[in-house]
Amino acid sequence: MPGQKSAVIFAWILLIPALAYVAAIVVYPLLQTVNLSFTNASLRRTTDYIGWENYAKIFDAEFATIIGRTFLWTFLSVSLKMIIGTGGAMLLNAALPGRALFRILTMPPWIVPMAIGIFMWGWMYNGQFGMISGLMQRFGLVDGPVAFLAYGNTAFWATIITDVWIGVPMVTMYMLAAVQSVPQDLHEAAWTDGASRFYRMRRITLPMIFPAAITMSMISLISTFNSFDPIWILTQGGPSGSTTTMIIDTYSTALGSKKFGEGAARAVVICLFLSAFALLYFRAVTKLSKRMTT
Repeated sequence: MPGQKSAVIFAWILLIPALAYVAAIVVYPLLQTVNLSFTNASLRRTTDYIGWENYAKIFDAEFATIIGRTFLWTFLSVSLKMIIGTGGAMLLNAALPGRALFRILTMPPWIVPMAIGIFMWGWMYNGQFGMISGLMQRFGLVDGPVAFLAYGNTAFWATIITDVWIGVPMVTMYMLAAVQSVPQDLHEAAWTDGASRFYRMRRITLPMIFPAAITMSMISLISTFNSFDPIWILTQGGPSGSTTTMIIDTYSTALGSKKFGEGAARAVVICLFLSAFALLYFRAVTKLSKRMTT
């Protein structure tokens, strides 16, 4: 019909600015990165196409270790964020004295500039004058100073803890909104039937907030997978590469070693991984939506 056709044309006209913005900010740089990944671009004046050579270089034993470390680092960080954030949301939703104050105190890690907060953690991890090492010595847990960022295992966990500290407020606020959206009538009916608080949480609250938890997990996964600041400011990927993730390796290759072609290939691999995560997420959400509607 003419009216419907005009409405469709008008809708596309309204979408043109948004499509142009996406093309300029997302599509064009992405295509340029893919194109660059097939070259030997560096600080040299000449750039030649070398095909899949950059991709053949990165898929070696060392890069496989970096991929595994990245997935482990991301899994641990996201898991801790979701557990702490969801638990915090439950507590902040409870009828406790001073609840508003506790909600405000949740925000400083999100409000404080990220670099300043990470530098603060770096001082606390210091072995000579750091607070954590000092407390451990005072309580007799260690005999001497512990330089957390000087050893592979402790540095790995130190960067995870810092990243969790940064990301927990967002998870907490998001999950608090999800918890508050659960109808109180369900809790009141279960309470009338004699259901305990734990039973109501397990059978009512958790199933109701599960879709929100999936969405938050995906958002947190993408941001954590690309998390750069905590690792770079604290360790720069060290010691001995023990905290080098894919994003750190990409930065070191492209800007540290000035191998722009190899760096672009690594960036493309990261993009492919995140696209696979997004695809799995949308499939999971689609199945969950169908299950809830049937």
